[in-house]
Amino acid sequence: MSRLLVFQHVAAEPLGTLDPLIRRRGHRIRFTNFERHPDVQPNVDRYRGLIVLGGPMNVEDSAHRAHLLTEMRAIERMLVQGKPVLGICLGAQLLAHVLGAPVQRHHQPEIGWYPLHTTAAGQADPVLAPLGPGTPVFQWHRYSFDVPQGATHLARTDSCEPQAFRYGDNAYGFQFHLEMDERLIDRWLANPGYRAELAELAGLEPGHASDEQTIRARTGKHIMAMQAQADAVFNGFLDLVGCPQRRYTLPSREWV
Repeated sequence: MSRLLVFQHVAAEPLGTLDPLIRRRGHRIRFTNFERHPDVQPNVDRYRGLIVLGGPMNVEDSAHRAHLLTEMRAIERMLVQGKPVLGICLGAQLLAHVLGAPVQRHHQPEIGWYPLHTTAAGQADPVLAPLGPGTPVFQWHRYSFDVPQGATHLARTDSCEPQAFRYGDNAYGFQFHLEMDERLIDRWLANPGYRAELAELAGLEPGHASDEQTIRARTGKHIMAMQAQADAVFNGFLDLVGCPQRRYTLPSREWV
């Protein structure tokens, strides 16, 4: 039975629908919760794959959140060992940063449902292909990454070009949240910190993607289809966990 390591940053951002799927596949999950244990130093050598979840912090916060540096070192070691890595939102930004790409505040926050457009490479990708040429996905981010040099650009939205990438054969960064279900979206919409972000966008016209009523209406319309596609995407990633490892040589860098 393979073991997967999961980096979690806040209780509000769990594995979501990925959790039961991983367990049904027979994998064991080990959580490292940096909100509860910010000083932990996980030994990634013991695991067959790594999933890095989202959170309200950003790469630039590493000066006062030392666990972000710990995560970057762990991601780098997993990449060198050729083990599958999946970064979601903040996790994708950390993965991109490890690979040398800039991460910056995006000019326009994406909160709510947005049409995702896959590139030709994304439509042929063994993991992302189930999304087809385009599909609505759930977003909640203010920062974005550049596609790292040497990585393959897999998806975009109209307001944010770099939405997904693959590095090598088995490292993926997704800016969007395929792991959501209706209950988790409701939880975010009730969270004071997340509601504060929505309040900042309150001046937007009714019907905007970030309007709370619009989010709820579009969730009812799109969530079932996204969950079906998400299961296929995540199954594709979990297939990689059992594949032979291919080691990579990354540029030497010191995370301080």
